[in-house]
Amino acid sequence: MSNSSSVVSSSQRVAATTLLGVSMAHLLNDLMQNAVPAAFPMFQQAMQLSFTQIGWIAFTLNLTASILQPLIGAYTDRKPMPFMLPLGMIFTLLGMAGLALSPNLAALILSAACIGIGSSVLHPESSRVAHLAAGKGRGMAQSIFQVGGNTGQALAPLLVAYVVTPRGPHAFLWFMLFAAIGIVIQAYMARWYKARLRLMQETQRKTAAPSERSNLSRGFVLFVIGVLLTLLFSKFVYLAGMTGYYAFYFMDHYGLSLERAQTVLFALQFAGMAGTLLGGPLADRIGRKQVIWFSILGTAPFSLLLPYASPGVALILCLAIGAILMSGFSVIIVYAQEMLPGRVGTIAGLFFGLSFGLAGLGSVALGWLTDQTDVAFTIRLCSYLPLLGIFAFLLPRDKKLMNG
Repeated sequence: MSNSSSVVSSSQRVAATTLLGVSMAHLLNDLMQNAVPAAFPMFQQAMQLSFTQIGWIAFTLNLTASILQPLIGAYTDRKPMPFMLPLGMIFTLLGMAGLALSPNLAALILSAACIGIGSSVLHPESSRVAHLAAGKGRGMAQSIFQVGGNTGQALAPLLVAYVVTPRGPHAFLWFMLFAAIGIVIQAYMARWYKARLRLMQETQRKTAAPSERSNLSRGFVLFVIGVLLTLLFSKFVYLAGMTGYYAFYFMDHYGLSLERAQTVLFALQFAGMAGTLLGGPLADRIGRKQVIWFSILGTAPFSLLLPYASPGVALILCLAIGAILMSGFSVIIVYAQEMLPGRVGTIAGLFFGLSFGLAGLGSVALGWLTDQTDVAFTIRLCSYLPLLGIFAFLLPRDKKLMNG
């Protein structure tokens, strides 16, 4: 009995270490990725860029990941490739070097593409590792993985404001250290991943276990995916407006410094860490659908007030927006994965990819809109996007997905 308990305890420790590893890798990836939009004001001043040109940098960063992630996820569902985990971080390292040394807009766009490629590898494969280590607490596991990304997103504006901006673009060379640490972590994760796949294959051969399949109709699946895409649109275009343009609005509207503006964005992202960490376990307890609709629609009262708030109140509103809005993304992924069992990488790649694609398209559209009007109009328009959360009420209950 004691031997059995020891084996279970050891297995749980390994699973916990694995989840922390993928979460840390996600932190480093998203820190470097979100340093790009956080540095937009610096690059705009240094290279005299228009808002539309800034939008194209964000578009490249996000579209690269958007196109590749679903393809990588679908392919690795059939043929997992653990070695791709450290390979993705190598592309991110190249992108960091490019940001530091870029002489013009074209070089910035190429650097953003390298960072997007690195991200496109990390998200579907690391999400699969989290799924393998999850056991029954899939919501919790996805939240632990996702909170690493939210932590990186929160730290990015602060590091750019207090480390990069005072020293100029060359300070991005220090970010290569983060990429190097990420390569080491991902290499360790790749070894665990490879060993786990070998064990699963041996178990399947011995038990002749049937592959997981969904009995849900194609039309039903497409309907649910369509609703989830609407929710992703509202969430990620709103975040594109906040991360890409709210700093400009804050500085212009209140006459305050970039450091103060980035501190408000840090508050949004920091609160998002707490929201993400709570969202998964809460969904495991009360249901995925309930958390999903609240995470989008529940943001609306605070987002609608934000453009008209004082700097101090804006900080409080950003805390509320971050905590509520960020709580649902990991839950959306698990919800879709339970609808289509056996397609863990495909779903992760699709939803992470679409989130980046929508954010990229949103950045270009919002940049163009800002050039045509002003940044205040853009921020006020974005404040209405969380109202699209009303469509979440059309989602079927969790039991229908799992029984299907």
